[in-house]
Amino acid sequence: QVRLVESGGGLVQPGGSLRLSCAASGGIFGLYTMGWYRQAPGKQRELVATTTSVRMTNYADFVKGRFTISRDNSKKMVYLQMNSLTPDDTAVYYCNARQEHTGYITWGQGTQVTVSS
Repeated sequence: QVRLVESGGGLVQPGGSLRLSCAASGGIFGLYTMGWYRQAPGKQRELVATTTSVRMTNYADFVKGRFTISRDNSKKMVYLQMNSLTPDDTAVYYCNARQEHTGYITWGQGTQVTVSS
């Protein structure tokens, strides 16, 4: 099964940018829909963005125009470019892989993003 490791989180000022990375190992990366989710304190985990094996993308309304998800199948990487960050974007961001044939889901350990002045 695929294993996921996120990186790139940190502290950023409002209006700033961050790029999150998720490295996958194991599995056949090209068979997975990859996604980013986030969970803020006291809130449920929510979808941020997904990209399918054929690079169809889907975004939550609250990030449209600000965040961009991309994948590099040759490197087994998925990225989340986050621009115009606000304090409401503060959360732990999780990488997610869903095997498109079996539906099996894998989660990474998460990376903290804090937007604060």
